[in-house]
Amino acid sequence: MVRRYDPERRARIIDAAIRVVGARGIAGLSHRSVAAEADVPLGSTTYHFASLDELLIAALRRSNENFAALMRDSPALTDRSADLAAELARLLGEFFGGGRGRAELEYELYLAALRRPALRPVAAEWTDDTAGLLAARTDPATARALVALMDGICLQVLLTGGVYDEAYAREMLSRVAGPGPRPAEDQPPAIIAR
Repeated sequence: MVRRYDPERRARIIDAAIRVVGARGIAGLSHRSVAAEADVPLGSTTYHFASLDELLIAALRRSNENFAALMRDSPALTDRSADLAAELARLLGEFFGGGRGRAELEYELYLAALRRPALRPVAAEWTDDTAGLLAARTDPATARALVALMDGICLQVLLTGGVYDEAYAREMLSRVAGPGPRPAEDQPPAIIAR
């Protein structure tokens, strides 16, 4: 039998695992269900991922990347004149704008770490990486508090079936981050040195 070179197979398997979890939950994840979804032989899933935990780790890393990419692409996270709380609230709105199903899926993978210790380091990576991005605008303790607040807001929306309220999120995030930049008319006059 001739084995075809398929460099994208691993990525397709991860994407298929994410779709399986989205459709059936973590309980519906198996090498067999992922192989069928990815349209690859069963041996391919076990070749690339010896255990379901390895597959879940890869899926969680991929889903973590979605929000991290939104944050990295935001110039407001490095622009000290931008309103950090408003930008974070907007980014959360964009996260929920991708559809409730996507947000639920990402949190289902994230919270799977409660029962699967192998996933805990990956969940911690997300927290640490996000706090690291925010630390460019604030101190490390405030950055971690902002991450916790964003997680809390997302979980409340998902668990209560509520609607994301960007104005509320902005207000709460500003309480932790501190006030945004003042409007130009509120700024003290610049002192010009001669």
